[in-house]
Amino acid sequence: MISPSITDGVIRTRNKLRKDLLISMFDEFDGNLMGLSPEKRAEKYLKMSQSPFLFYRGNAYLFYFDATRQYFPYHTPEDRPTWIQGDLHFENFGAFRSEDGQIVYDVNDFDEGYVGSYLYDLLRMAGSIALVARQFGHGKDLQLSLIEHFVHSYAKQIRRFCQGKDDPADFVIHEGTAKGPVKKLLRKLEKRRQAHFLEKVTAQMQDGRVFLENSELTVPASSEQDLLEKAWGFYTETVVTGSRNEEHYRIKDIAVKHGSGTASIGLDRYYILIEGGLEQAEDDDTVLEVKEVRVPVPAYFMPYSESFWDYFGHQGKRVTATQQAMHHKADPYLGFLTMEGRHFYVRERSPYKKRLKPKDIATAEDMLRVLEVMGSLTAKMHARADADVDNGLLPYHSEKEIAKAMGPDPDAFARHLSHWAYAYAGQVEKDYSMFCEWVQESFGVQQQQ
Repeated sequence: MISPSITDGVIRTRNKLRKDLLISMFDEFDGNLMGLSPEKRAEKYLKMSQSPFLFYRGNAYLFYFDATRQYFPYHTPEDRPTWIQGDLHFENFGAFRSEDGQIVYDVNDFDEGYVGSYLYDLLRMAGSIALVARQFGHGKDLQLSLIEHFVHSYAKQIRRFCQGKDDPADFVIHEGTAKGPVKKLLRKLEKRRQAHFLEKVTAQMQDGRVFLENSELTVPASSEQDLLEKAWGFYTETVVTGSRNEEHYRIKDIAVKHGSGTASIGLDRYYILIEGGLEQAEDDDTVLEVKEVRVPVPAYFMPYSESFWDYFGHQGKRVTATQQAMHHKADPYLGFLTMEGRHFYVRERSPYKKRLKPKDIATAEDMLRVLEVMGSLTAKMHARADADVDNGLLPYHSEKEIAKAMGPDPDAFARHLSHWAYAYAGQVEKDYSMFCEWVQESFGVQQQQ
């Protein structure tokens, strides 16, 4: 019989080694690579300490460290990678307005776009499903069922693309094709006015419309404003959609944006108010978001792709190209710029941007319908960002390579991913507890729940 003291000693050592790993990862990525100040790290960790899901959301690097060191039988060959979203989780889906003015539901964050095995998008998403389901109080059996439903929806849509029953080039989820809570969300947004967000963050003054000052929006330093104005001409040259004149992009006001995101805390973000049009006086002004971006997290763990870096030396270009490759009709304001050697991308801050809230997903049936949509959209972005894209990086059809890798038994594929994700969510919860202890000791951050 094994002595309890020996067992306790093994557990203590394993926990210490894992905690040391966590600290090393956060020090390397947040401290050294991101260069976050202690104050910014405390701000980020305060957000992450609110729940295991937000902890998971805020440190994709730990996920990739773990997942790339485990064996999975369903990878595509290294010479047949997929253009992946890179940080796929439950809250990176939402509604917005597409290039042709249609309100759609799709993946809405591309900061970590890279090339690698499609499986990492599925694994990261599957882990997030387990964690979200636990927040709803769902037990093991339902967590597994929810994950498997997402995977089955993904696999089914991949097969439909391979068989030519659907075309990833024009596959879109709008009010007419959506189901359940997603359909309700889109229907509600159809009634929203174009000026909804504009009126929320700006005010009409005697000399024109300007941003409101509050805890989230502040006036930039004159040096920041000068840098943005000097870089603006370069940005307008990178916008590939539309044929708007110079006056359309005229800057009317600039604000520094605070408090957005989790993993992106510490990266600069601005709101830019532009003329937008002359038809409706001040009411058709448009708010753009300028967001700093760095090397994607998956790049530190995936096989090196020389062709990818040759084409995407500018990280803003990488993010905008990823969105344009994965969306049927992307944001018409997508573009990029550089300030003092730092890379930024630009997008519209859509008045129709909205994601589902927990109260919108009241039942397990609601969750199943939402995950069915998310699974099909994940398949779409993988199948579209390949030879279907003009001047694309991948000269083959990713859906065919993925279908081969998944194999002929979708049930076995879904079970494998669901059981891994359920177990990994348990590890995330343990990591979260160690993380909360560490940030309280090192940054004075109290656990927030």
